[in-house]
Amino acid sequence: MNYQIKASSISNEDAVIHIKESNIDFGTTSKTAETLPNPAELFLGSFAACMLKNVERFSRMMKFTYSKATLEVSATRLENPPRMDNIIYHLTIYSNDKKLNTDLLKKNIEKFGTIYNTIKLACNISGTLKTIENV
Repeated sequence: MNYQIKASSISNEDAVIHIKESNIDFGTTSKTAETLPNPAELFLGSFAACMLKNVERFSRMMKFTYSKATLEVSATRLENPPRMDNIIYHLTIYSNDKKLNTDLLKKNIEKFGTIYNTIKLACNISGTLKTIENV
């Protein structure tokens, strides 16, 4: 499989990533530092998207149902050379399904996630997966 995206920016303005029919604005100037995602946050967003896509994928393969999944991701930026390190995630699955095997789901996400495995080659990743029963 191959992937392709486009991106563009205008001098002294912010930038846009063009993916299929989506446009994702991101900050490249100081005036939007508090309102638009920066490249590091987009990087973590890609990691999160990979994990959530795999929750959906494995819900079908492992035959469990869930109403929603939430994910919190944090990382440390090192200075020399500048790079991301020590990514920590907390994935929560909202489900009443007794067939949901959280240990196997976590193992599958970590084994088969494209972005997860790419990042794992460059830095430490650790995380938790928990379920919350729907009320």
